[in-house]
Amino acid sequence: MQDDLGGARALVTGAGHGIGRAIAIGLAAAGADVIVHYGRSATGAAETVTSIGALGRKAVAVQADVTSTVEVDRLVEESVGFLGGLDIVVCNAGHLIGRISVEEMTDEHFARVLDVNLTATFRTCRAAIPHLKQSAAGRIITMASLAAHNGGGPGSTAYAAAKAGIRGFTKALAKEIAADGITVNSLAPGFIGGTAFHDTFTAPAAQAAMVAGLPVGRPGTPEDVAAAVVYLASPAAGFVTGTTLDIDGGAWPR
Repeated sequence: MQDDLGGARALVTGAGHGIGRAIAIGLAAAGADVIVHYGRSATGAAETVTSIGALGRKAVAVQADVTSTVEVDRLVEESVGFLGGLDIVVCNAGHLIGRISVEEMTDEHFARVLDVNLTATFRTCRAAIPHLKQSAAGRIITMASLAAHNGGGPGSTAYAAAKAGIRGFTKALAKEIAADGITVNSLAPGFIGGTAFHDTFTAPAAQAAMVAGLPVGRPGTPEDVAAAVVYLASPAAGFVTGTTLDIDGGAWPR
């Protein structure tokens, strides 16, 4: 059993802050070189790169709009150019955008939420697969959510639908490319404290109520999610594919 990623080449989308940053740093701490993708968080991405450099690993920040096929294709090509290939892709980029009831929701809002979450994951995987096929042990890790299981909080129907779609996409893709030596798994984080997501979209009282209802008695941390990514990216998880790993402190036991 080992989680040593020495020399692995990783791309993490949405790595400028929060969970994505922790994932990028966690992979580097396990020995990987990392492309730090960001959309608008240029300062945060630069700080992530600095943290990775302090661990003795290579890293560079690359900006791209994950809702654009052209931009995602460029992101992957630049990643391959810098790293010399790809072994690990973590599709972390995503956004709730806003809490809106279905009754009040526009077509544009629904489409935008699916685009930045589900379709962005598809675009990233599609661009990366030809390069992952050249790896000795390719890994794709997608980001679902507790919302994919329980529908999420008020006004998050579009987000829950997108994250549930990521679960289905992950299962189907895992079967499609298993013969190429690539595993595909998903994570479903629950309440992860100290992130812009909940600071923006969840009131303090609601956050406290969520934590009080967790069997483990504490909020999750970005590092909890990062540890699961490192495991799924490692040789130890070589027989794990097509599954969703819940990182939720027991909020949704199955």
